[in-house]
Amino acid sequence: MLEIILNAFYLLLPAYAANMAPVVFRSIRFLDIPLDFGRKVWGKPIFGPHKTYRGLFFGVVSAIFIAGIQYILPFENVLLDYSNWIMIGTLMGVGAISGDAIKSFFKRRVGIRPGRPWIPFDQIDFVIGALVLISVLTLPGWEITVVAIILSFVLHILINHIAFFLGIRKERW
Repeated sequence: MLEIILNAFYLLLPAYAANMAPVVFRSIRFLDIPLDFGRKVWGKPIFGPHKTYRGLFFGVVSAIFIAGIQYILPFENVLLDYSNWIMIGTLMGVGAISGDAIKSFFKRRVGIRPGRPWIPFDQIDFVIGALVLISVLTLPGWEITVVAIILSFVLHILINHIAFFLGIRKERW
């Protein structure tokens, strides 16, 4: 079981980096343009002002960077050949940010404001997006997928609480 947990964690490292990047790089105003350009559907923002091209850019760059490190410092992970680390990082980064944006679309439709919790979707959106896109290169199997979702749910809550108490995040979620 420990091997499955470690493989799931290692597989998702680029997605974790992509998911954290918008928060880490929020003070940089480069590409600080909403993905939806402020447009609305049914009178509500498509994604909202917090989903930006800056987040997409830094999310993908962060995922590529981590995938490059995974290529240089390999782990006994039989799920992927990291020699194609740019493609892996791109898929995981775009998948993670897209999963978060798609969740935000539905979150706005049900009337939940940005920053307000929507459990469990806030914790697993980016994982599902990353796993869907990385399936172009590999199908991780049901064990890895289930463990990845559970692990990410727990880690997301833990890391966000730590970031809140350190003053990095404004909300616990």
